[in-house]
Amino acid sequence: MDKWKVRNGLIDLSNGPLVMGILNVTPDSFSDGGDHNELDAALKTAEKMVRDGAVIIDVGGESTRPGADIVSEQEEIERVVPVIEGIASNLEVWISVDTYKAATAREALKAGAHIVNDVFGFQKETDIATAVKDYEAGAVLMANATMNNGADILKFKDDFLSTSLEIAHQAGITDDMILLDPGVGFGTDRDEDLKLMRALGNEDNILLGVSRKRIVDHLLGGGTLPKERAAGSVGIALAAAAKGVKVVRVHDVRQTVDALKTYKAVMEV
Repeated sequence: MDKWKVRNGLIDLSNGPLVMGILNVTPDSFSDGGDHNELDAALKTAEKMVRDGAVIIDVGGESTRPGADIVSEQEEIERVVPVIEGIASNLEVWISVDTYKAATAREALKAGAHIVNDVFGFQKETDIATAVKDYEAGAVLMANATMNNGADILKFKDDFLSTSLEIAHQAGITDDMILLDPGVGFGTDRDEDLKLMRALGNEDNILLGVSRKRIVDHLLGGGTLPKERAAGSVGIALAAAAKGVKVVRVHDVRQTVDALKTYKAVMEV
């Protein structure tokens, strides 16, 4: 897929992977929790991400780390909507909202978001698919192995995403509006994470989010803090590029953009 249909336009994926910058407006995200709680700080970070080369900014109001507190719809909306409104008013960038809640998705889209990134692939609240269709928005559907009952991880991922696509199609969302995320780090162990990443390359519409996750620490030998995993995360982004991934979701935008730029120059892609 070379063009991703999102709200109010098309994102060119032909020279990917593009970089999606992570902007968590939460107090408890595993890597940057508390860094962007104030609106001004969040907007300054978003501005820097755009300068550094992010094509999409993914705004999240609830941490998805293991054991994180569940956030109410109202609180999540109060966290993400002012940030999305500020980005939409001041920056030329595509905006994604990281949520599985239908009400949050609808309010974020009303505020100016173009994409809904659902870590439960429309299977936690199926009404979220209707919200996406109503705004003709793009969608990221992730496989979430916290819902796995013991199946082989690749089979689980394929079956889960097939169900997610069925929900999307029933709502009228077409394949050119959808990217799929294999769900590295969500209910998986490190061997499963590697299995998911090594299997990449057969699909044409993949977003990969591995930035600063535990698999990076594992591959580096252990003992690293999340913010010490930038180089390892960039290495995985380059591997993703080699496997044809369309978008990489990252914390370290500048480092990733620069690495991909030099990678493409040498590889002539």
